[in-house]
Amino acid sequence: MNPVSMKVFVIGYGNTLRGDDGIGYQVAETVAEWQLPQVRSIAVHQLLPELAADIADVDLVIFVDAIVTQDRAKPDITITPIFAGGDENFSTHIITPQLLLGITQKLYGATPVAYLLTIPAIDFTLGANLSSIACRGKELALDYLKSALEIVGQFGSIEATGSE
Repeated sequence: MNPVSMKVFVIGYGNTLRGDDGIGYQVAETVAEWQLPQVRSIAVHQLLPELAADIADVDLVIFVDAIVTQDRAKPDITITPIFAGGDENFSTHIITPQLLLGITQKLYGATPVAYLLTIPAIDFTLGANLSSIACRGKELALDYLKSALEIVGQFGSIEATGSE
C-alpha cells in the first residue's frame, strides 16, 4: 500500500463534563486541528454503531480513551493493538472498540488495523478540568500520535503485532 492511499481514522471518546473522562475527546479535537492529509479525527461522547461505516473506509483506526489509574507517579500512555470481538447482542451504552470493529467486519467485511491508545485518568467528577495526571498523559498522547501519523504519512503503514 503506498503512503498516498492510506487512510487513518482517529476516534477520541469520553464525557467532557466528567473531568479526565473527556481526555480522548480533547485529543481527537487537537488531532483534527492538525489537518493532516489522509487523517480524519473525530471527537465523540461514546462509541456508536454508526461509526462502523466510517471505520470500514479506512486502513488504520486509532481509538483514544481515558483509563483509570492508581499509579499517580507514572502517568504513562499505552498503545495496544486490538481486534474485532464482542457479543452481537450489545447495548449502545457499552460499545467497546473491539465490538465496534466486530460490527464493522460483520456489516462491511472490513478489518482495518486498529489500536487503542489509553491515557491515565484519576478525576471523573463533574467539571471540565483535567487533573495534572491527565494533562501529562494528553501531552504524551499527542506527541505519540504526531510521530506515528508522520511515520504513516512517510511509509504508508503501521503494522499490528501480536495475536487476537
